[in-house]
Amino acid sequence: MTNPPQLLGVPYDASSSFLRGSAAGPPLIRAALHSSAGNRFTENGADLSQLADAGDLPLTDDAAAARGAIHAGVEKVIAGGFRPIVLGGDHSITYPIMRAISKKDRVTILHIDAHGDLYDDFEGDKYSHACPFARIMEEGLCNRLVQVGIRTLTPHQREQIKRFGVDTIEMQRFAGGARPVISGPVYVSIDIDGIDPAFAPGVSHREPGGLSVRDVLAMIQGLDGPLVGADVVEFNPSQDLGGVTASVAAKITRELAGVMLLQA
Repeated sequence: MTNPPQLLGVPYDASSSFLRGSAAGPPLIRAALHSSAGNRFTENGADLSQLADAGDLPLTDDAAAARGAIHAGVEKVIAGGFRPIVLGGDHSITYPIMRAISKKDRVTILHIDAHGDLYDDFEGDKYSHACPFARIMEEGLCNRLVQVGIRTLTPHQREQIKRFGVDTIEMQRFAGGARPVISGPVYVSIDIDGIDPAFAPGVSHREPGGLSVRDVLAMIQGLDGPLVGADVVEFNPSQDLGGVTASVAAKITRELAGVMLLQA
């Protein structure tokens, strides 16, 4: 098997606004993923007993040091012949992940989220979890950015969408039938708050009117090009109810791994 997936935990949330807690997410996603309540097979028949795990990066709240460690950690996964599935953590981690991914692959990013995360800076922080895709687009770390499920855009973020040429499918358009069209290598970045809080309440920024779990799985399973990497971020266990959101994050991780395993 060539280039199978490997999990990498990134327990970092020091770049969060409003409410921290997502740093506690990776071990709980793993626990739900491997729970005896289910089995090791994905919907497409892939066997998760083949899923490798690099463990969690040792990180502190030093944002610059964390970005460097995340970049190096993802590079190590790639150098080992694996495709990373990164468990966050807040969404700021996608920027250093993409700095590593872009050295090997030129990709389209499929970004699923309630928020655009395109602020030039947020509350004076250019590396906030509200800013990663501005940094990614400024540095040309992807060929194309496609956003789905967005439902909180400010005038500034609409300007940023125009500035960077982002293909943004706001939730109203998605509800009307619009779907992303993506070809070639793809990186998938999934903020759990892109999913409606009825399905995934364990997030810091609940925004009703979002995607269903099946909507997200259909996008993952419908990808045409190779899936070179992914992240699942912004699960906040302190806000979860009965482990529901941990199960949702694990299901999404499971199906991302399943696509990668069948492509490997």
